[in-house]
Amino acid sequence: MSMNVAYKGPADCPAVIPVFPLPGALLLPRGQMPLNIFEPRYLAMVDDALRTDRVIGMIQPDSESGETPLAPKLFRVGCAGRVTQFAETGDGRYLISLTGIARFRIEEEMATTTGYRRCKVTFAPFESDFHARAGEEAVDRAGVLKALRDFVDANDLKVDWAGIEEAPNEALVNALCMMSPFGPREKQAMLEAPDLKTRAEVLIAVTEMELVRGSGGEPTLQ
Repeated sequence: MSMNVAYKGPADCPAVIPVFPLPGALLLPRGQMPLNIFEPRYLAMVDDALRTDRVIGMIQPDSESGETPLAPKLFRVGCAGRVTQFAETGDGRYLISLTGIARFRIEEEMATTTGYRRCKVTFAPFESDFHARAGEEAVDRAGVLKALRDFVDANDLKVDWAGIEEAPNEALVNALCMMSPFGPREKQAMLEAPDLKTRAEVLIAVTEMELVRGSGGEPTLQ
């Protein structure tokens, strides 16, 4: 099953959305995130989303907050996605794909009996997310590619360089951020970057710091 994404601005988005807390999971506007859903409460969340607007908010739990693992404190900023692919397996799991719509900020968590968490959110601070390829011309593409090459070489990885060279700046930066192996704090910094240029700068800085750590040196912030 495939559905079209058609949100043009903050006013088009639902004010209350289900949220899926997942450490290290970074969804960005127009990015694609595959998910393997098996917990009963999240199966119910997907069922409910498919019956309504198909929107699910991806957000990271703040593991350093000291709250219980069953109900961890959430970071305040996440990214909403629309279910654009759905398949059901023979063993009761759902395989879905979310397409990123825009970032949101939590205003309050709602009382619920659904088993999954629901939040009142605002998309207003992230109006630029609704405009594809906004700010691409300001991205330091050469810096992004250099950091990627250095990381690939240091970790003996294989990548599709032809595909990377052809990717527009937004798709390149967001895909690299989403696929990056960094921790929740680094992923959150990429998510909360005010624009694509800054997100690329965060990606470059985090990658360079990781390379220094890997070489046994001490990371320094410029």
